[in-house]
Amino acid sequence: MGISDIPLCRPYDFLCQVARRAAKNAVYGEWAQTNLVQAQYFRDPTNLEAYLSANHFLTSINNEIPASRNHTYAKNLASLNSLVLVLFTEDKTVVPKESAWFGSEEVPAEFHNQEQAILDSAAKTIIPIHLQPLYQEDWIGLRQLDERGGIVFETCVGEHMQMGDCWKRLVEDYVGGF
Repeated sequence: MGISDIPLCRPYDFLCQVARRAAKNAVYGEWAQTNLVQAQYFRDPTNLEAYLSANHFLTSINNEIPASRNHTYAKNLASLNSLVLVLFTEDKTVVPKESAWFGSEEVPAEFHNQEQAILDSAAKTIIPIHLQPLYQEDWIGLRQLDERGGIVFETCVGEHMQMGDCWKRLVEDYVGGF
């Protein structure tokens, strides 16, 4: 689904805030989309038009552009035995952290001020996987995989990719042990 925000800055860290604003303003530029992997995963729900026209990677793997949907993506994903989705409970790198489970931010109807949205990012409403058009219309095979019990939602306590002992259980349960 993609990430929809850049990690927040600490209060009064003005250099971070300037850099964050510059990054958000340039993320859909040709240079960023061509050279920065992170930019290719950025899906800003407040700027979907720019995302759909500039991002050629994530729009493709999400099958978001009806005229260019690749039905092989859906067939291949739906054919998996299991898709294990791991959410880190304290993740501040992947924003929102629920995007690890194909969740995305809801854009309130009264949304008018992007700066206000940045300030309120902790209070944003998340649309879960089962309410996403990507799932409901089965653009990439998620619904078909889920309906046969092939999606597993796992949680690891901690920051992004700080797995601690969590990895052991995941390997034992889904890879076949050590």
